[in-house]
Amino acid sequence: MEDKKKRMSEWVSSLQAQLIDIFEGIEKEATLDQYEEDPKQFVHRSWTREGGGGGDMAILEGRVFEKAGVNVSTVFGEFSEEFRSQIPGAEENPQFWASGISVVIHPRNPHVPIIHMNTRMILTQKLWFGGGSDLTPILPLEKDTQDFHAALKNTCDAFDINYYETFKKWADEYFYLPHRQESRGVGGIFYDYLNSGDWEKDFEFTQAVGRTFANIYLDIVNRHLNKSWTEQDRKRQLKKRGRYVEFNLLYDRGTLFGLKTGGHVEAILMSLPPLVEWRG
Repeated sequence: MEDKKKRMSEWVSSLQAQLIDIFEGIEKEATLDQYEEDPKQFVHRSWTREGGGGGDMAILEGRVFEKAGVNVSTVFGEFSEEFRSQIPGAEENPQFWASGISVVIHPRNPHVPIIHMNTRMILTQKLWFGGGSDLTPILPLEKDTQDFHAALKNTCDAFDINYYETFKKWADEYFYLPHRQESRGVGGIFYDYLNSGDWEKDFEFTQAVGRTFANIYLDIVNRHLNKSWTEQDRKRQLKKRGRYVEFNLLYDRGTLFGLKTGGHVEAILMSLPPLVEWRG
């Protein structure tokens, strides 16, 4: 089991480094005059969890990516008594170990969609993987949506022909704001409690989700990177970000897990955009 823990924690750190290189590269490549500032780089802040473990919060506040967060953590300890009943395998023994990566990108250009991706491995008396990715466009284009879902489907189909429809349905139900009666974006995939009985296969699938996210999002960003935007586009973006905030504070499981397990508050809330608007 120690080898599995080591491989998972090393992989999320490796993916973090790859994604940072990708996003910093895009920062340098943009040529549109509306990107008025010089390219920026990620700033790292390491943190330690009092109960055990810690993580690295990497935040970019740039000209292309108004806020991009690529956070990794490996934490362990005991679940609180109130939280144990909500976690498989924790009621009989509250000890846990968890490692994962969480990515949320809020672009400055409204033509470039907001995106989220996370993957994790959790160990209690049981072991499972979870994660997924979803796209939240401000100015939706059918080709972007189709290509995003096609990439996820191809990844899922390589492991199990039933994964895509199952995980897509879960995402459609999960990334939904009941109080607004609307979806957060155009969906994606969401999975949890994944344990097929073949750890290597489940680990490879989880890695494949991360690689697919990097590839398809880079493609979508490059399509729209140098498209100019209007003030009206920007207002639509800020309003849509408000919906993002509402979901993450009211319904997001990762937010709840992090807060209930004594995680770093700034890292947990890194998904929140720097500017948002609820008016209108």
